[in-house]
Amino acid sequence: MNRFTRLVGSAVLTAGLAPALAAAGPAVTPLVDTGWLQSNLDAEDLVVLDVRSAIDGSDRSDFERAHIPGAVYSSYTGGGWRVTENGVPGKLPPVEDLEALIGGLGIDNDDTVVIVPAGSGSTDFGSAARVYWTFKVLGHDDVAILNGGHRAWVQADGALETGPVEAVGTSFEADFRPELLATTEEVEAALEADHQLVDARPAPQYEGEAKHPAARSAGTIPGAASLEERLLVQEGTAQFVDRERVFELVEVAGIRTDERIVTFCNTGHWAATAWFALSEVAGYEDVAMYDGSMTEWTQDESRPLALAQRALSRLLEGFGG
Repeated sequence: MNRFTRLVGSAVLTAGLAPALAAAGPAVTPLVDTGWLQSNLDAEDLVVLDVRSAIDGSDRSDFERAHIPGAVYSSYTGGGWRVTENGVPGKLPPVEDLEALIGGLGIDNDDTVVIVPAGSGSTDFGSAARVYWTFKVLGHDDVAILNGGHRAWVQADGALETGPVEAVGTSFEADFRPELLATTEEVEAALEADHQLVDARPAPQYEGEAKHPAARSAGTIPGAASLEERLLVQEGTAQFVDRERVFELVEVAGIRTDERIVTFCNTGHWAATAWFALSEVAGYEDVAMYDGSMTEWTQDESRPLALAQRALSRLLEGFGG
């Protein structure tokens, strides 16, 4: 953690959980809990990346008022994790820009990164999931999400620091994995090949009763199954559901898991949570995300749309849960 300089006013606010001794090279699973982070907080190659942003009503000032000791801050919405390209918001930035962003945060290829969302809900969890997916696309596997986010850390009486933190820049080199990123052309081809598409949006959007403001038309991509991102996170928290629940939702939704799966939503935010569930929690091997999603898909009116399918939450009503 010595790569990050606390600028002014740094102080420990609470100390309910004392930091553990340094442990180099901590192994991570896609989700780590507050106990794991407490035990590994002082590991030399561990970076805690706080991504609170306008998504959850936070900004840098909230980070400076209280953050996990040693954490570095990068706003999910303002830090450069997504860009607008040809009128499509939420696209993956150029790889060299992401290398500069991550290196500028003091993160190198040997670091283990724990991403911390606010912990306020499923959409907020999506911020962490999208940053997690970005690291994976860049070939960096030593990454995890703090289950429950900053809120869970506070509720566990984890120590907090105040004040700004300035990262000492380093070098991060990507090993790009195109197989995790689906383009519009690949989604069009997926229709022909009957690959499994998964729509992570709310029921009214999946069923064509509503649409995102940036999408030209309502509806979904033909053949898509519904896996609403809100069903993957416990309501009112950023605590992910357990693995068995993910399998239950996949079964009820009728998602075919023996072939390539592509998740999408409107701008590749909610879709990141569905990708995380299918790829990282359930462990299906060939799962990609379409970052252009419905905003890009509906730019061309000749691309097909489907209406009036039954979304997962309404299917669950029929199953009593």
